[in-house]
Amino acid sequence: MDPLGAFRRTVWASDERRPRMPVRLLLTGVVFVFVSVALATAVRVVGIGGSEAGAYAAIVRIGLSGLVVTAIVLVPCGRFLDRRRLRDFGLRLDRDWWVDCAFGLALGAGLQAAVFGVGWLAGWFRVTAAFVSDGSFAVGFASVLVLFLSVGIYEELVARGWLLTNLAEGLRFAGETIAVAVAVAVSAGVFGVAHAVNPGATTLSTGIISLAGVFLALGYVLTGELAIPIGVHVTWNLFQGAVFGFGVSGLSLPATVLETEPTGPKLLTGGSFGPEAGVLGLAAIVVGCGATVGWVWWRTGSVGIHPRVTAPELVTDVDPEQAAAGDAGAETATVDDA
Repeated sequence: MDPLGAFRRTVWASDERRPRMPVRLLLTGVVFVFVSVALATAVRVVGIGGSEAGAYAAIVRIGLSGLVVTAIVLVPCGRFLDRRRLRDFGLRLDRDWWVDCAFGLALGAGLQAAVFGVGWLAGWFRVTAAFVSDGSFAVGFASVLVLFLSVGIYEELVARGWLLTNLAEGLRFAGETIAVAVAVAVSAGVFGVAHAVNPGATTLSTGIISLAGVFLALGYVLTGELAIPIGVHVTWNLFQGAVFGFGVSGLSLPATVLETEPTGPKLLTGGSFGPEAGVLGLAAIVVGCGATVGWVWWRTGSVGIHPRVTAPELVTDVDPEQAAAGDAGAETATVDDA
């Protein structure tokens, strides 16, 4: 028995010439933490000035820094650990991608409009003001737009494009359906827990946001692209907070078209946390899942797990002689073990 060879096979997938799933997740996670801390430290050292300008700049900084960290980490880690380019995480920006993204944008906006409409007609929401901001409304709204564009892209890249895909690939031995189901559940759970530290978060809000993670994952699983989830994520947040004035996962914004006060039961409206902590938000998620399935069926004529979710198209730039040598080494180790 060769302990070194056994260890190598545990951490290294010789057929794919890359680390195995748990190792990829661990190493990339460590890099995420390191880069995030380094960038946050650099931003604190530089600082920002001015009251109104500073507040709006901070919002833009938060969004763009998340994008920058994600790019800094996923480009090299994707290339050398996952053996993928950034586009292989669900960003194949062809015509079909943009059509699906447009659907996602419309769906996110429509669902939040439905939440507001139902709640307002039922007397659960009261509009108290319009075009509210801490300073210039145009500048404030633009800063919030940049924030939610950034958040929609980098959270979907990390939670769905990177985490879900790696989990689904690594669990293929259990069968495609089980692998994807577990990957969706774990990534959605992580998504929910990540919002559990937000102001006013409850067990209910964490559970509903986890279900929102399942909703967002659905568009990715059925298409193999992040177009639908990115679109939904952007306008769900934007219309929720900057148009209808709800809390966005417990966070309030400096600019909103309508200032809305929840007056109905908190169980239904979500209270100050926002619809994601109430039955209205849960209903919107269920409707969104149905709409996503219907859209994919109408576009493709079928609904099922897209092959790219579990069978990645890995970058193939390994030198043939090196590959042959690596395979020969693996075969030798197997013979020695026997």
